[in-house]
Amino acid sequence: MANTNPAGADGAKTPNRAASMANRKRYFTYLAGGVGAAALIYGGWWLLVGSHYVSTDDAYVGADVAAITPQVGGTVAEVKVADTDRVKAGDVLAVIDPIDAKLAEAQAAADYGRAVRRVKQDFASSDAAAAQVGARDADLAHARALLAAAESADDKARIDFERRQALAASGAVSGDELTAAKNAFKNAEANLAAAKAGVAQAEANIRAAKGQSAAASALVAGAGVDDNPEVRLAKAAWDTAKVNLQRTVIRAPFDGVVAKRNVQVGQRVAVGAQLMTVVPVARAYVDANFKEAQLRQVRVGQPVELESDLYGGGVKYHGVVAGLGGGTGAAFSLIPAQNASGNWIKVVQRLPVRVTLDPKDLAEHPLRVGLSMKATVNTAKRGGAPLDQSR
Repeated sequence: MANTNPAGADGAKTPNRAASMANRKRYFTYLAGGVGAAALIYGGWWLLVGSHYVSTDDAYVGADVAAITPQVGGTVAEVKVADTDRVKAGDVLAVIDPIDAKLAEAQAAADYGRAVRRVKQDFASSDAAAAQVGARDADLAHARALLAAAESADDKARIDFERRQALAASGAVSGDELTAAKNAFKNAEANLAAAKAGVAQAEANIRAAKGQSAAASALVAGAGVDDNPEVRLAKAAWDTAKVNLQRTVIRAPFDGVVAKRNVQVGQRVAVGAQLMTVVPVARAYVDANFKEAQLRQVRVGQPVELESDLYGGGVKYHGVVAGLGGGTGAAFSLIPAQNASGNWIKVVQRLPVRVTLDPKDLAEHPLRVGLSMKATVNTAKRGGAPLDQSR
C-alpha cells in the first residue's frame, strides 16, 4: 500500500498560489492604470472643455404676453376666437356693440359742423363790425361838418343881434327887428348845442363800433376757419369719437396663440377688463436660473444650447445670453429673508438669466410658456450679440 506525501502536496500548491497572486497583482495594476488614465482624460477634458460650460435644468419658457383689454366699454356682440386658436396681427378677436359709439360719432360730427358755421359767422361779424367802424367814421365827419356850420351860423346870428342891439338905442332899428335878431341868435345857439351833442354822439358811436370790431376780431384773429380753436376742439372731439368707434373692434396686437379667454357674447365689459391673453410663441425666451457660483464667467452675448422636455434631447435650441436679472427670487419674494435676525443659514441663491432663442428654431419646434428647459452656456466665448428677434 502506497503512502501519501503531505509535503509533496504542499509543494504542488505553492506554485499555483504564487501564480494566482501574480495575476491578481497584474489585474489591479491594469485597473489602477485604467482608473488613472480615465482620471487624466477626465481632468484634461474638464480643463479644456467641461470647465467652459455651465448648465441648469431650472429653466422655463417665457414670453411677453399681451392682456387683451377693451379701450371702450359696452356689450360684447361677437367673440371670434377661442383658447388655443392661432391669430395673426390685426385679426379680429372680439366686437363690442357699436351703436353707442356710432351715435357719439354722429353727435360729434354735428358739433363739428355747427362749430364751423359759428366760426364762419364770427368772421362775417368781424367784417361787419369793421364796416360799422367805417360808417361811424363817416357819421362823425358829418357831425363835425354840421358843428362847423352851426358855429358859423351862431357867430353870424350873434353879430347880427349885437349890431341891432347897438342901433336900437338910437332908434335906427325897430323893436320887432331886434326881437327877430334875438330869436335868430337863440336858435343859432340851440343849433350849435345840438351840433355839439351830435359830434359827441358820433364819437361815442365810433368808440362802440371799434370795441365791437375788436371783440369780433379777437374771435377770429390769427387763424382761419380750420385753425380756429373752437373748430379744432370740435374736430378733436369728432376724431376721438371716430377712434372710439374703431375701438369697438378688438384686434390682435401681434401673431400668437389665444389663452385665458374669459369673455362671452352679451357680456357687459368695462374699459380695462381683461378679455383674453395673446401669447407671442414666436418670440418666446427662456429664463434660466443658475446658481450664483455658476455665473462667474457668464457674460451677455455668450451662446447657449438648450433642450426642451417637450421634444427631448434630439432637438437642440440655440440662443444667446441677453441679460442677467436684477436680483434673486428670494430678494423679490413677498416676504424676503431677514438675514439680520441672527438665525442665519447661508442658502445658495439662483439668479435668472434671460436667454433669447433663434426664431428659426422656434418656427421649427414651437414652445409654450412655462415649459421646462435645460440650458448650457458656453462661457469660453466672450463676443456675440443677442439674436435679432425681428427676423
